[in-house]
Amino acid sequence: MDSLTNHCNGFFDPKLASEAPIMNSTATSDPKVVTGTAGYILEDVPHLTDYCLNLPTYPNPLQDNPAYSVVKQYFVHVDDSVPQKVVVHKDGARGVHFRRAGPRQKVYFEPDEVQAAIVTCGGLCPGLNTVIRELVCGLHHMYGVKKVLGIIGGYRGFYARNTINLTPKSVNDIHKRGGTVLGTSRGGHDTKKIVDSIQDRGINQVYIIGGDGTQRGASAIFEEVRKRGLKVSVVGIPKTIDNDIPVIDKSFGFDTAVEEAQRAINAAHVEAESVENGIGVVKLMGRYSGFIAMYATLASRDVDCCLIPESPFYLEGPGGLFEYIEKRLKENGHMVIVIAEGAGQELVSESVQSMSKQDASGNKLLQDVGLWISQKIKDHFAELKTMPMTLKYIDPTYMIRAIPSNASDNVYCTLLAQSAVHGAMAGYTGYTSGLVNGRQTYIPFYRITERQNHVVITDRMWARLLSSTNQPSFLSVKHVNEEKKGEEPSNQLPDGHCPDDILVKKKISCIHPPGC
Repeated sequence: MDSLTNHCNGFFDPKLASEAPIMNSTATSDPKVVTGTAGYILEDVPHLTDYCLNLPTYPNPLQDNPAYSVVKQYFVHVDDSVPQKVVVHKDGARGVHFRRAGPRQKVYFEPDEVQAAIVTCGGLCPGLNTVIRELVCGLHHMYGVKKVLGIIGGYRGFYARNTINLTPKSVNDIHKRGGTVLGTSRGGHDTKKIVDSIQDRGINQVYIIGGDGTQRGASAIFEEVRKRGLKVSVVGIPKTIDNDIPVIDKSFGFDTAVEEAQRAINAAHVEAESVENGIGVVKLMGRYSGFIAMYATLASRDVDCCLIPESPFYLEGPGGLFEYIEKRLKENGHMVIVIAEGAGQELVSESVQSMSKQDASGNKLLQDVGLWISQKIKDHFAELKTMPMTLKYIDPTYMIRAIPSNASDNVYCTLLAQSAVHGAMAGYTGYTSGLVNGRQTYIPFYRITERQNHVVITDRMWARLLSSTNQPSFLSVKHVNEEKKGEEPSNQLPDGHCPDDILVKKKISCIHPPGC
């Protein structure tokens, strides 16, 4: 038991490690699943007490916090959970649930002993600074934590020893700026060196903000922490502007991205309608998932055609894109095309072989499909010679992701950050803070990293887009039938209302990331 005490207080003795009864011999901890009556399944998250025995508990400081004194029931009940699906049949099972986020009556850290660290990884996204600010302010104002480190430059900052001290004063105005004050990078993940740094610095709460690759890294860090028996809570906050993280309702920054995309679409529309047979082409982010393009198109009402990675299309022949463009120009005299960056990559790669190249995060390096399709359209109309055409191409990619978050995302970032803090203080670890069916929850890492979320082109939401743009689906009957054959219930609710409609993610011409 002495070795156990040493481990759980952050002291690591290699000699004791082999003798400690808390150590798990498997490389990855088994999922925690709790079953109940009527088909109830709770996919629970790990807790420090799973591998650190006899940890002391303390009264939650929130019970003496004036801000929470007016709340009737500010502690979440231990058995509260949130269903993954809100629509069920009357005779069906209660289904999968996740642990509800929020403050607990007992905490496993005293404020003075907490040494927290915050790191941002991967690409930029609106709201990163808001999450950082609310993590710092939540730890300080709700729990009295004074020691918070910012890890500079992503994962490699852990062993490069690049850190800054974060206080409520130093982060007070950062939410008004785009990007991340901590800096970011892709790659640079060395699990053992990172955990060595965590151990050497005495860090016992780690908040990791990033996309699916970053969350896989966070999961690896948690497993190494667990194997060493350290009293360290590892918490993830999911970040992706593409909204392609499964289970959660949406990722922060997505609303801002869709709103900002409207500016580019509006500019393309103005350019297109100002000339004879004008075409405005807008390329939006969406490497593997077309959510930004789809929602921006639905919100705009000025778009005539939306092309996304999940929906294959072809250029020439009956029912092809060129035929549709000619038809719309004859009807309206102008048109706007929105294309996600990952759309049509199989067509581009026929002439440029680069699909095997990857960036530091393992993402495939894609060709600029916007420039490619713009040139293809120009070449087609040059050959026609009977229909003069003017095309304007707009690429707002980095403008969209570099701006500060809007009001909606700012509120969401606050909820995510405060929920993450509550969970860490309550001793939970190895989880991601996320919104499921409008409720804050704690989701085990493996559910976040098991796959990517995709637009389902046999779902009502995509049908709404086709109705709005009046564009063809570019799918043959054979394609649709193949799509429906493999359908199965999905975990994501793209339109927020119709879980019974959702089918499996795209399998036709869909470009998958490594490990997906």
